[in-house]
Amino acid sequence: MPVSGPGKFSQRTDRQPLAQLSNADYGEQKAYKQLQQDAPMARAQDPTQGAGPDMQQLAAQAASKVVPLDAPSSQPGVPVTDGAAAGPGAGINALGISQNLKQEDLARLKGYMPVLEFMANQTGASWAMRNMVRQVKAMI
Repeated sequence: MPVSGPGKFSQRTDRQPLAQLSNADYGEQKAYKQLQQDAPMARAQDPTQGAGPDMQQLAAQAASKVVPLDAPSSQPGVPVTDGAAAGPGAGINALGISQNLKQEDLARLKGYMPVLEFMANQTGASWAMRNMVRQVKAMI
């Protein structure tokens, strides 16, 4: 959309010029222009006509939606870090390994154990890597 100029240079910007087809066949240009003229343009909503929520009503009900700190959990068994980018989620242990691995997945991991153990035994290996190898070995 073009931007309107200031003061006497201002122009309406809610109307767009009609586009034209570059290689229209006989009668197509007229039909294309008619389609553009018949299509309703989007209009901005009037903010006084109930376009948004009533802020007074929302503020009055805000206190009823506050959950007290000592309230029991509404989702027992779900870790607080579930869905977060850090920490374990549902069915995931602290190392990020799913507790519900299938037997075929464990069989594949068993084939990689020599490589994983080699990496865990390197001098610069992190404790997280070593703990992951321990967890996988415990599941196999």
